[in-house]
Amino acid sequence: MKHTLHAEWTKLRAGSGALPLLLLALLLTVATGAATAATVTCPAPGCGEDPVRLSLTGIVVGQAVVAIAAVLTVTTEYSTGLIHTTLTAVPRRLTAFTAKATAVTAAVLTTGTLAVLATLLAGRSILPGNGFTPENGFGPLSLADEPTLRAAAGSVLYLALIALLSLGVATAVREGATAIGIVLALLYLFPVVAQVVNDPDLQRHLQQLSPMSAGLAVQSTTDLDHLPIGPWHGLGVLAAWSATALLAGGFLLCRRDA
Repeated sequence: MKHTLHAEWTKLRAGSGALPLLLLALLLTVATGAATAATVTCPAPGCGEDPVRLSLTGIVVGQAVVAIAAVLTVTTEYSTGLIHTTLTAVPRRLTAFTAKATAVTAAVLTTGTLAVLATLLAGRSILPGNGFTPENGFGPLSLADEPTLRAAAGSVLYLALIALLSLGVATAVREGATAIGIVLALLYLFPVVAQVVNDPDLQRHLQQLSPMSAGLAVQSTTDLDHLPIGPWHGLGVLAAWSATALLAGGFLLCRRDA
C-alpha cells in the first residue's frame, strides 16, 4: 500500500492538474467568504444573521472546483490510457482505488483546512466593521467557541466528503464531463427543486436528502431548531451519499474491464 500511495500522490501532483484546481478552490473559497462578510451588515441587535456561516459561504463555490479536481484524478487516467498501467502495476483494484481515495482525501483535507481558517480569519477581521459587535450580540469569531469549531471542522470534512462522492461517481462512469455533470447536479439541483416546491413537508424532505443542503447544516451556529436537519445528522447524509458512490465505483471497477 505504501508504494501505491506514493504512486497516487505522484499522479495527483503531476498527472491530472488536481493540485492547481485545489489551489483555485482555496482562493475562491476565501475570496467569496471575504466578499460576503464585507457586504452583509448587522445594524442592530437581533438582525438574524449567522456570522460563522456567512464567513464560510465560500465553501458553496469552492466545492465545485474540489469536485472537478477529484473527478479528474480518475477520468484523466481513463482518457490517457494510464489506467491500464495502473492496474497492471497494482492488480488488486480495490487497493489502487483505496490509495487514490486516500491521496485525494489528504490533499482536500489540507486545502480545506487552510481555506476554512483563512475565511474565518477574514470574517473575524471584516464583520465587526459591519455591525457584528458585542453591542449587537456578536463576539469575535474564535475556534475556542464550540459551535464555531464544529462549523469549521465540519466544513473541512464536508469538502473531503464532496471529493469522495466525486471520486466514486467518476470511477463509476469513467468519463469526465458526464461525472462532473452528475456531481454538480446532485449538489446544486436539490436546493433549486426544494425552492420551487410548494409543499412545506416535501420541501423539508428534499432539504434533508440534498447532499449540499444537508451537509452544509454543519456550518450553522444559530437557530439550530429551525434547520431542516441537525448539523451532524446533515453531514451524515452527505457521508451516506459519498459511501454509496464509492461502493458503486469500487464495485464497477472490480467487475468490468479497465
